[in-house]
Amino acid sequence: MIDELCAKIRQLKAPVVAGLDPMLSYVPDYIIKQSLDEFGETLEGAADAIWQFNREIVDHIYDLIPAVKPQVAMYEQFGVPGMEAYQRTVDYCHEKGLIVIGDVKRGDIGSTSAAYAAGHLGKVQVGSRKLAAFNEDFITVNPYLGTDGIKPFVDVCREEKKGLFILVKTSNPSSGEFQDRLIDGRPLYEWVGEKVAQWGEEVMGCSYSYVGAVVGATYPEMGKVLRRLMPKSFILVPGYGAQGGKAEDLVHYFNEDGLGAIVNSSRGIIAAYKKEPYASRFGPEQFGEASRQAVIDMIEDINGALQARG
Repeated sequence: MIDELCAKIRQLKAPVVAGLDPMLSYVPDYIIKQSLDEFGETLEGAADAIWQFNREIVDHIYDLIPAVKPQVAMYEQFGVPGMEAYQRTVDYCHEKGLIVIGDVKRGDIGSTSAAYAAGHLGKVQVGSRKLAAFNEDFITVNPYLGTDGIKPFVDVCREEKKGLFILVKTSNPSSGEFQDRLIDGRPLYEWVGEKVAQWGEEVMGCSYSYVGAVVGATYPEMGKVLRRLMPKSFILVPGYGAQGGKAEDLVHYFNEDGLGAIVNSSRGIIAAYKKEPYASRFGPEQFGEASRQAVIDMIEDINGALQARG
């Protein structure tokens, strides 16, 4: 799957992933009204509104980008109906030819990680059949439990030719409370980055490993260091736009081949119609068009920064 991601990025000239992280506050009122009129003020009604919102956005952007990244918590908050909306979103994105990065941030002891890996990336045995459950192409993983927690995911990735993005240096303001702590004179995120590179050596695609890393756009100097430590690991970069990450700060996350990183924007795309410059051009009924324009502008911004780097 990492080879397919590279191919799609090259084909579209778009190292961009859209974060499908819908809150009800992002959904236009007319969609919420339609869903609640049909299902009542219920979890089913909320989940239907989320699904209708997602589908409209995907219909407007699927031809521009290689991948989407649904954040599972935004669906889990609506219980079982929310998870059904998550599954419908994953399946619909696959129908549209998109790669799906499930932002699930799983990670536990070995047997539990094995179950997470089977549920999200692999298959579960049901009688004589092996069945896929959520069936994402990549997922995000928390490495806090060390190799015991990561190996089951790597094993499934090897079998299914799917991939991981392991949290290394996250974009949130308090990430440094743990990730920047010095261990033997070096910050923890460097030690984690080295382990990511080591884990990835076992499962290589043509040019990049199945095992990638999450490195936030808000810490570009740390991103430079981590790019050197993980030359064969694809980097998923959150924090662009709404969290303050700028295109010119991200060029060092990429390798000389123009690959090696994919930049995520969530609110900046799916809630574009609420923010300038799009709010003055698109109303709530044109939220899909606003998202499309936001994607076009983001691709142009990042590619412009990469070209300026030379």
